[in-house]
Amino acid sequence: MAGRPTDKATEEFWRDFLTRGDSMEALGRRVFKRIPSSPRCRLCAAPFSGPGAPVMRLIGKRPSGANPTMCNSCFSFIGRHHGGAEVEGTMLFADIRGSTSLAETMSPGAFHELLNRFYAVATEVVFANDGTVDKFVGDELVALFFPLLSGERHVAAAIDAATALLRATGHDNADGPWAPVGAGVHTGRAWFGAVGEGTHVELTAVGDAVNVAARLASNASTGEVLVSDDAARAAGLDPSLERRSLQLKGRAEPTEVVSLRVGAAAQRTSM
Repeated sequence: MAGRPTDKATEEFWRDFLTRGDSMEALGRRVFKRIPSSPRCRLCAAPFSGPGAPVMRLIGKRPSGANPTMCNSCFSFIGRHHGGAEVEGTMLFADIRGSTSLAETMSPGAFHELLNRFYAVATEVVFANDGTVDKFVGDELVALFFPLLSGERHVAAAIDAATALLRATGHDNADGPWAPVGAGVHTGRAWFGAVGEGTHVELTAVGDAVNVAARLASNASTGEVLVSDDAARAAGLDPSLERRSLQLKGRAEPTEVVSLRVGAAAQRTSM
C-alpha cells in the first residue's frame, strides 16, 4: 500500500544518505562553513548572522522556529524522514573540566558567557573539520563524523577537531587555557538518524560506540584527547605515542587508548 515507507525502505534511505548523500548538498556545506559567522545550522553549516545570513535567507535557510539550532530546511528534512541506519562513524565528546568548581568562582552571567564562548569555538572547530554538532549538554560537546560529511577520513577528522579544540581553548598558550578541556574520540558502528517527535526532532547517534567515546572523554585530563585504539589505527596515528589501558565504567574488558596532549600537558609528558 502507498503511504509511509516501510522500516526497511527508511533504513536503506538513511544508509544511502549517511554514506553518500547528495552532491549538491555536500557542495553547499563546504561553501557555507567557510563563511565566518556564528551561530549556524548545526547540520548544513548555513550561517544565521553576519554578511552571509541575508544570502541564506534568500535561498530559504533561516533558523527553524521549532529548533533554532537548525535551519528550517534541515529541520524539515529530518522531520519528513524519521528513522535512521547503522553505519560506521566517529564520535567526539569534549567537556570543560571542573566546571562546577569553576562556576563557584564566577558570577552566573560570567559563567554563561564562558559556556557561550565554548559553544561558539567548538562549533567552528567541528564544522572546519567536516563534522556536525549533535548537541551541547551543559559544558559538554557531542560531535559526529560520518561519511556523508567527512568522507572516508571521518576518524582523522574527529581527532583533528579534538586537538584543534584544545588549541582553540588556549591549551598551548603560556598563560594556560581560558577553558580547561578534555576529550575522547572513538570510532565504530552506530545508529545515526532522526529521533524525537514534533518540534523535538534531532539528528543523533546511539549505540555502544557512542558510550565508549563518552567514557573516554570523562577519563581524559585537562589538555588531553584519549583516542581509542580502533580510532588510532584507523587514523594512522604514530604507534610510538603514549598508550594506556583503561577500565571504563560499565565495560568488562580494558580499553586500549592513545593519549594526545596539547600545551602544558604535552610538556609534562616529555620531561
